[in-house]
Amino acid sequence: MYALVQIMLNLGSQLCIEKLQMWRQGQNLVRQASSRLIVLPHSSNRSCGIITGSTSSSSSPSVSIWRRKKDIGKEGLMVAKELKRLQSNAVRFERFMKSHVSRLLKSDLVAVLAEFQRQDLVYLSMRLYEAVRKEIWYRPDMFFYRDMLFMLARNKKVDETKKVWEDLKKEGVMFDQHTFGDLVRAFLDGGLSSEAMHIYDEMRLSPDPPMSLPYRVMMKGLLSYPELREKVKDDFLELFPDIVVYDPPVDLFDEEEWRKESDDD
Repeated sequence: MYALVQIMLNLGSQLCIEKLQMWRQGQNLVRQASSRLIVLPHSSNRSCGIITGSTSSSSSPSVSIWRRKKDIGKEGLMVAKELKRLQSNAVRFERFMKSHVSRLLKSDLVAVLAEFQRQDLVYLSMRLYEAVRKEIWYRPDMFFYRDMLFMLARNKKVDETKKVWEDLKKEGVMFDQHTFGDLVRAFLDGGLSSEAMHIYDEMRLSPDPPMSLPYRVMMKGLLSYPELREKVKDDFLELFPDIVVYDPPVDLFDEEEWRKESDDD
């Protein structure tokens, strides 16, 4: 009888040990799983939740703030409206810049600048451009300068373009080949051929390996400038001797020149 009781006690102890080991394994699994989860904090427009994996590209710190979706908050809308209203009054405008623009959240400041660029408000864009560059969170960014130059090209602003270009050179900002090609085309479309070719010369000095597509984009924009197009074409053929370049009929250049003279008249 004593032996039977001893056997039962041993079995009970073994079961308890096994259950304790299973409980510990379960706790370890929970800890491992929780370390791979991202807990979203509660906000007014989003309930608290848990997601796995990486966050969306729009909120990822690796994505430039100038490429993310730009939504203006209430404070940003109010500031944008007041800046447009006060720009004719220099004293009140400067006072408002110091008292309100300097207090804007980063997201609102970025969004207001993007909206002024979209509306081609050159003066206001330049003022916010300067304000952004004074912020403590500002870092030189290719897309920040690209958007400014696109807006200035649309509005044919030469002096402002020179200033922005000097700033980006001082900060060591480099464009990739595709952005260079798009900028050259934008200034050509704006009728600023001299500025376009200056950017082209910078592109030629870029350490990035040349690509054929940006050259094709530029040559299409140079149809109204036959001499400049021949220069770019020669450079293109030197870099890509195996690629055929399509040349439009000669009378097309004559037609473009005729249209240009008609517009001047």
